[in-house]
Amino acid sequence: MAKIISGTAMAAQLRADLSVSVERFVAEKGIVPKLAVVLVGNDPASEIYVRRKILECRKVGMESLQFRYGSDCGESELLELIARLNADPAVHGILVQLPLPPSIDSSKVLDAIDPRKDVDGFHPVNVGRLSTGTGGLIPCTPMGCLLLLQSEIPDFKGKKAVVIGKSNIVGKPVALLLLEQECTVTICHIYTRDLASICRQADVIVVAAGSPGLVRGDWVKPGAVVIDVGINRIVDEVGGTRIVGDAVSEELDHAGAYTPVPGGVGPMTIACLLLNTFKAASSLARGEASAG
Repeated sequence: MAKIISGTAMAAQLRADLSVSVERFVAEKGIVPKLAVVLVGNDPASEIYVRRKILECRKVGMESLQFRYGSDCGESELLELIARLNADPAVHGILVQLPLPPSIDSSKVLDAIDPRKDVDGFHPVNVGRLSTGTGGLIPCTPMGCLLLLQSEIPDFKGKKAVVIGKSNIVGKPVALLLLEQECTVTICHIYTRDLASICRQADVIVVAAGSPGLVRGDWVKPGAVVIDVGINRIVDEVGGTRIVGDAVSEELDHAGAYTPVPGGVGPMTIACLLLNTFKAASSLARGEASAG
């Protein structure tokens, strides 16, 4: 019987540990880590995500600021806000909730964030540091995937890992993180030929294709670990909706372990956002101390 890796439980432990670290940091430095969250438009899912992020910040002893704009917000107005937040020493992390309205160039906005405050890990400087293994802030979902895997696999050296998905947000960063762990990594996507046979050779499968039920049980060799990043809302036979992943969890009894959907990678994403905010505050504090 496969083990179910609870992202909910791991995220709770990460937040508990982080609360202790934040309390110590505030006592020693007199600085409260602060995250600025920017929301443009009225996308319902974005509203939920932002509320959760702000609530979780407070739970671990960090502060948060919220900047809300209507969908008619201009790109220049948003860039002016980013410039002010970059220059504000009391702000340690900046998060622009995606998606942005089509009238705004998301890349231009994200690239304007100070890399030291880029808690999403999307800035080209942080992407470059990840690709060269030279530090920087790591994207939250990939970091959560790695932590979940590390809870099950003590040594990655020589393991065969297959990453299904080539996005800049999950697929590529996950592949780079696993490569740093000395895995042999194969990056695939939904158009990869013989995808099933490639997966059958893997010790680790991370699927982030946004394709419900893509990975079937007979794609997974006995003992392999499956990290399912997919979050897909589907309509069932009676018209109700449910959330499913990119893997068919009911067929994974022979796997070594797998993450459920929901309750797997999702909770770790926000926990890692909090961790990145704390890391940013710590790094900026060291920089201010050395400059002084």
